[in-house]
Amino acid sequence: MSILTLLPFIVLIGAMFLMTRSAKKKQQQAAQMRNEMQPGTGVRTIGGMYATVKEIGDETVLLEVAPGVHAVYAKNAIGAVLEDAEYNRIVHGDEPDAVVPDDASSLTESVEGAEAETVEVSEDAKPDLTKKADAAEADTEVTADTEVKKDGKADGGAEAK
Repeated sequence: MSILTLLPFIVLIGAMFLMTRSAKKKQQQAAQMRNEMQPGTGVRTIGGMYATVKEIGDETVLLEVAPGVHAVYAKNAIGAVLEDAEYNRIVHGDEPDAVVPDDASSLTESVEGAEAETVEVSEDAKPDLTKKADAAEADTEVTADTEVKKDGKADGGAEAK
């Protein structure tokens, strides 16, 4: 056999080796993340549910999904361990504290040489936000069983009275 006939097999085996190696690294990182869980940590399950870790067993985790509501999950069902700030932002809607400069006067300073300019918008330039009747509705009368147009023809081929 020549080297040219073996080359596709060598490339295929090399690609398979690289794929399994990267998959093993991802599995090891996920297992390490799950092993670093502590009671009180916020987590997201693989199903997308957010909960707080209450107890950790060998293969299971007790999660508090709502105040007083507990559920037992497999450790493999934990998709991500979240930081406290991120968990509170997602679950409780807490916004991180805004950074305020020490000198708050810098927030009110204006640019030198810039003058405030007021622009007035005329009534003609403002968009009309009122609902207008559709042209199709204006040309159509609706009865209980057929739709009759103003020209006297019924929708469906029959003549209107």
